[in-house]
Amino acid sequence: MFIWIYRLCFLPALLIIAPVMLWKNRHREGHWQAVRLRLSGKPEIPPRRRGIKRVWLQAVSVGEVLAVEPVLAELTSRGDVEVVLTTTTSTGYRLAREKYADRVSAISYFPIDAWWAVAKTWRRVRPDLFVLMEGERWPEHLHAAVRHNVPVVVINARLSDRSFRRMRALGSLGRGLFRGITRVMAAAPQDAERFAEFGIAREAISVTGNLKLDTQLPELTDAEKAALRSELGFQTRDRIVVGASTWPGEEKALLRACCPYWQAGEDSTPVKLLLVPRHAERRAEVVSELKSAKVTYHVRSRGVAKGEVQVSLADTTGELARLVQLGDIVWIGKSLPPHTEGQTPVEAARLGRPVLFGPSLSNFRRIAETLRERGAARAVPDAAGMASALRELLASDSSRAKMGAAGRAWHETNRGANERTLQGLLNMLEALEPKG
Repeated sequence: MFIWIYRLCFLPALLIIAPVMLWKNRHREGHWQAVRLRLSGKPEIPPRRRGIKRVWLQAVSVGEVLAVEPVLAELTSRGDVEVVLTTTTSTGYRLAREKYADRVSAISYFPIDAWWAVAKTWRRVRPDLFVLMEGERWPEHLHAAVRHNVPVVVINARLSDRSFRRMRALGSLGRGLFRGITRVMAAAPQDAERFAEFGIAREAISVTGNLKLDTQLPELTDAEKAALRSELGFQTRDRIVVGASTWPGEEKALLRACCPYWQAGEDSTPVKLLLVPRHAERRAEVVSELKSAKVTYHVRSRGVAKGEVQVSLADTTGELARLVQLGDIVWIGKSLPPHTEGQTPVEAARLGRPVLFGPSLSNFRRIAETLRERGAARAVPDAAGMASALRELLASDSSRAKMGAAGRAWHETNRGANERTLQGLLNMLEALEPKG
């Protein structure tokens, strides 16, 4: 019954939402190819190999594609398992092809959750095991898994505060969104409790930890950092504030917080600002802010900076982990009101950078809480609080060093999710016979 209610609601909702999303993402590279493939349900998937078990792994975007690398590497090295990797975004698709093209059987876009696309895709993929990441819930795909007798496991599983409230308000319909899930490997105990509340049997839930805490992040050498600073228009002596995955309004707040350091005689500290918007296609909007602020700036997609600048705009994709390593302080985007969801603070903290964010990181609430408890991060109430915290930290080398060390220590005590997740997947695969 639930699936028919879902189907009746899906098409009208798609007709309303699709034009907005198409227009919003029209400038993203590869966007129209993604739309075509996601709607058609015709991924380029090779035939199955006899006697080999096939895992269909869905990783939404860049963060998930990076987080799953160790698990994917181990699965594909076994010889008796092949992986079909799908992703939802064009940026995730490009990164997946760059990193995994020689490891997996196929890389494609995840089909839209409509019956026609789902039916065609499942006939082509024919997986033995279907693996989703984090908070994905696709009723049509879960229904197909049940029909094809394919177990479904959610790894790095989590439910944000907002998702939890919304699905709870739906009552029995909210519980229907989880039908078909066989196993949940939760990122944290709180997430495990939330999945149980929506009907997943407790014996099917385990807490394996957050995969993103185990992501490999090669650290730059001093020479590499110096070269990267030069490319961006910064000097070795500069103290750099990084706006990581910023959203509208946050670039302006960071500019206002840093402007006093650029006014003659205000302060001798050479402070620079590195902006890394969450969506690179916002470059024109951010450039407009930079022009209004009357600062010297460089746009990374235009090549190497020709001279020293006050602000560098990194309008590129997949570089955040490298760029964060230049920061003396890192602001975590999508956290300054009215934004409340937050982007991940994991990379900055584990790299030993002092972390600042707004009053709410609902998508990463427990991580944010533990970072504050360990002294690795500070939450500020608003733009004024951001400016005040930046002034205080920029003036104190010891405070920044203490926060950075706390972030590294926090990371070390929270590792191991890769091994636990991999073992769980291998246990499930051992119990399966390949479909042939």
